[in-house]
Amino acid sequence: MKRKVGYKWRLRELMAQHQIFTATELVPLLRERGIDLSASQVHRLVSGTPERLSLQVMAALCDILSCTPADLVATTAENAGVRKTATGDLPAPPGDIAKLRPRPARILPDA
Repeated sequence: MKRKVGYKWRLRELMAQHQIFTATELVPLLRERGIDLSASQVHRLVSGTPERLSLQVMAALCDILSCTPADLVATTAENAGVRKTATGDLPAPPGDIAKLRPRPARILPDA
C-alpha cells in the first residue's frame, strides 16, 4: 500500500505565540544567531511553506522560538487510494503475460 506524506509549516503560528508578528522582526533575531538572510528571504520563509531549509536556519528558528523542529513542522501521512481502471477490470495476473506479448511477423514470398 502506498502512503501519501505531507507537512504543515507552523512558523507563523509559533511566531505569534512569541509576540513576533512580522518577518522584519525576525531578521535581527536571526542575525544574532549568525543567519544572514535578506528581508525578502525571511518574508518567504514566514509567509510560504519551504520545500528545503538548512539545518542552521532550523536550529536558529528553534532557538528563537524555544521549540523543537517537530513543533515547526507538523507531518501527516495517509494511505493513498488504489487506482481503478476505467472499465473496472482487474490487471492481468502475471501468468497471462505471455499471451499479451506481440508475436514476430512472418513475411511470406509472393505466390
